Amino acid sequence: MAIRELEADVLALQEVENVDTLKHFRAGALGGRKAYPYVAGIDGNDPRLIDVAVLSKLPITHVRSHQHLLDPETRSSTLFSRDCLEVDVTLPKGGSLTLFVNHFKSMLGGRDNTRAKRFRQARAVREIVTERFGADAGGQSFAILGDFNDYLEEDEQGTTGIADLVGWEELGNVVERLPEEERWTHFWSKGKAYHQLDYLLLSRSLAEANPGSPEIMRMGMPLRAERYEGERFVGVGRDKPKASDHCPVVMDLSSGALNPSDVGGRRR
Repeated sequence: MAIRELEADVLALQEVENVDTLKHFRAGALGGRKAYPYVAGIDGNDPRLIDVAVLSKLPITHVRSHQHLLDPETRSSTLFSRDCLEVDVTLPKGGSLTLFVNHFKSMLGGRDNTRAKRFRQARAVREIVTERFGADAGGQSFAILGDFNDYLEEDEQGTTGIADLVGWEELGNVVERLPEEERWTHFWSKGKAYHQLDYLLLSRSLAEANPGSPEIMRMGMPLRAERYEGERFVGVGRDKPKASDHCPVVMDLSSGALNPSDVGGRRR
């Protein structure tokens, strides 16, 4: 219901079991291949088989996985908990937009205890983007997005591990355009805490060319997330059923603001 409500041209997804399952979901819930003809996903590192993926109405022309990268701390295990999935989407007016879809290490076991892994993952995403687009990466057309499983504020749970990525000068964190009390995308019932765990980071030039604000769609949130007083989908319960414990972040981008001559960058 949440995906149908959004009517997005491109969807970046987390916790997808595999591409076949995603196609089955597309057929049963979204109108099939006619609605979203293009799918990108590669089995990642999570033993629970939860991957990142992309559904698109626009042609996908390039897909690259970074799941093979080793964790610099251990040199014997993989860095990304799932993957950093790199996907190029062709735009209606020419050129392309590159997406870097992520799902960082969870806070299970404690925010402070898991911070270091997210810090290394966030740093690696910066390095991947810089290798693709160069030192002036912000002048290209791309977005880094997904569930980062952390927030920027320091609290009794610990400090953030994602500030070096979210605050990178080559990016614009468009959720910051919303009032502070409206930036939350996740409700943690145990601590009755509302935080932004889900991010849409646009390249500097793309953010400047699209000055509007994103929407955080909360209609699928459980009733126990009482800060949200708006309309909910029929059938949403106190805890279950619900669409998700995360809220989709969606934004309209003007493809006319993307200069085809600025798109493409370097490939490794």
